[in-house]
Amino acid sequence: MRNGPLCFSFKPAFSVRATLMVTALSLLAFTASHVARAAEIPGQLKDVGITEKLGDSVAIDQLEFTDESGQPVKLSKYFTSGRPVLLTMLYFECPNLCNFLLNGLVDGLKEFDWTPGQKFDIVTVSIDPREDHVLASNKKAAYMKAYGRPEGAEGWHFLTTKGDGAKKLAEQVGFGYRWDETEKQYAHSAGIYVLTPDGKISRILYGIQFPPKDLRLSLLEASDGKIGTTVDKVAMLCSSYDVKKGHYQPVMRVLAFVAIPF
Repeated sequence: MRNGPLCFSFKPAFSVRATLMVTALSLLAFTASHVARAAEIPGQLKDVGITEKLGDSVAIDQLEFTDESGQPVKLSKYFTSGRPVLLTMLYFECPNLCNFLLNGLVDGLKEFDWTPGQKFDIVTVSIDPREDHVLASNKKAAYMKAYGRPEGAEGWHFLTTKGDGAKKLAEQVGFGYRWDETEKQYAHSAGIYVLTPDGKISRILYGIQFPPKDLRLSLLEASDGKIGTTVDKVAMLCSSYDVKKGHYQPVMRVLAFVAIPF
């Protein structure tokens, strides 16, 4: 049974119909309680989350970045092979969530028999305009070493931008984030965008764990130009040391439906 916002313990005495009814009622109660708490979202979490734009096209010909070697590139460069693309948006000096996401992706890729650059590509984009290609190159080297397949470097690209490329891309895919001046870090969610070979948003894989089965199915869908539907709407938020309370906030805060913290 997959962990998520709702967990149920099923007993043999329950009929399928009764179980479905309990589940439906619990979902209604869960949704109502969180909608009611929408006004309680802390200011630093507003406008942070993932807005689904499945089926929308990304303007890949108009978005400009710098690759890890310092060369200017358009996003369209990574959509010329006819392969689907996994897009991750984060920042390289993130103290928490970004590393968990990349670590989880590498863990999934290690168990996945496809390698980036063969049947799919990965594009990792920094949302922080202060980060440069040197940092991107170092980050790539570290994760390629952890991945253990050097041939995959041809298909995994780490991009930065001094302009508004990342901001525009985030707006187009529905990736909400904002700078928290108090914490001196970005508040953002966790998820991977699966894009079709022509740049349409096919599916979003939420969270920080990406089983090989999920990667395979979503990439196969995207390869065929299909637009998926998201069932597991779960994302995570960064957290950090709370000076006032004198302890760490939970590193991962689960959000559901409208990015409302529990």
